[in-house]
Amino acid sequence: MSIKAIFKLVVFLALLFVVLYIGVHNRQPADFNFPLLLEKKATTDAWEIYFGMFAIGVFAGAVLMAGSGGGKGKGWTKGDK
Repeated sequence: MSIKAIFKLVVFLALLFVVLYIGVHNRQPADFNFPLLLEKKATTDAWEIYFGMFAIGVFAGAVLMAGSGGGKGKGWTKGDK
């Protein structure tokens, strides 16, 4: 495993710890307003909102980092003119 992969794993686990720590200490109800999708506000525990936002961020990051892999080895190189 490369150093870069280990660093990414440590950062991911640290972020997960922060989300879980926030969830343990924020058990009170919270309002969530998102007028584009919800007609009325949703009331739920704060930890569920924190975890949901974290999950959406992880999913978005995974989608953005996923590449097709089709461009490797193709295209212009220094030797080509």
